[in-house]
Parts: sequence; C-alpha cells; structure tokens
Amino acid sequence: MKKEYTITVYTEDRVGIVTRIAVIFSRRKINIQQLNTSPSEVEGIHRFTIVIEETEENMQKLIRQIEKQVEVLKAYYHTNEEIIWQEMALYKVSSECITEKVKVERLLHEYGARAIAIRKDYIVFEVTGHREETEKLIRFFEPFGLVEFVRGARVAILKTSTGFHEKVKLFEEYNGLPNANSVQEHEVAIQ
Repeated sequence: MKKEYTITVYTEDRVGIVTRIAVIFSRRKINIQQLNTSPSEVEGIHRFTIVIEETEENMQKLIRQIEKQVEVLKAYYHTNEEIIWQEMALYKVSSECITEKVKVERLLHEYGARAIAIRKDYIVFEVTGHREETEKLIRFFEPFGLVEFVRGARVAILKTSTGFHEKVKLFEEYNGLPNANSVQEHEVAIQ
C-alpha cells in the first residue's frame, strides 16, 4: 500500500546532481510531490528533502538506487510520524476585501498568519504549518479576493537523529583504519 514518505538525501555540492536524482524518479515513474534543496549543517554538503507516495518495498529499492550516485553520501526515508516538518505558504489578497481590522486580527490569531507586505492594492500573508493548515487558509481567503497562492516545499528534521554532522565525524574517525572489520564497523556506525 502506498503512503507518503519523506526522503532525505545528503550529497556533495556538485552541478547536475538534482537532475541525476530526478531522473531516478522519472525512470521509475514516481511523481515527486515536493523537492527542497539546501545546504546542510556540514559545509560543502547539501540536503535534499523529497516527498513522494510509494510502497515501502519500492522505497527501499529507490534509496539503494539513489545511494549509487557518486556524489550521494547517504539517503534515508521516513514516515510523517518519524519527522517534524513544516511548509511555508504565501497568500496575496486584495486589500479592498480584507481591510477591516477585525478580519485581519482574527486571521492573524486563528491561523498564525502574519502580514509580510501591506500595499495599497494587496496584502501578502505568510503562514508556516502542515499542508492541511495552509489549505484551510486558502478557503478562508477565497471570499476575500485571493489573488495568488504559493506553498514552499517541505523542510523536515528527524525526531530521533543526532544530525548528519555526527555521522560525518564518525566517518572521519574511522576513515583510514587498516582492516576490513573497521570498514564494516564504520558502515554500521553511520547508519
């Protein structure tokens, strides 16, 4: 049964890596619902956050294939219960329709929204939350003249992780040890 997964991929900062990772999904006919790339907590290492719907069996195969890319250091997949995640959304609303102070104050309080641009002809509101929360606000704004809406891709942090930088430190500590057992210990340690 398919369910929503968040994939985290740590890569070297190289030109073309986004395309090569996207091609893996394309070849398997998997639709990427969201894709976010950003620097990680380790200098020179980037973090991809990818949201898809797939079966767990296919997720395992997909992760193995992603990790075969030379620039990929490590890839993980997690359910929504295993991560803390947020999405940011912006709403551009006609200021004619939402100028009543009461409506704006209610909006700010009820939805955790904040006005980030107030112009003569429009107001831009920003909200951070889960998809359901940002979609509720779309329905709220529709009668008030919603001009434009955009939602950013998911950012996520694993609830139980100590951070990728700790795994890099372990790798550096084990790197260069002479025997095969040390390499196997290293692989277990960074997983």
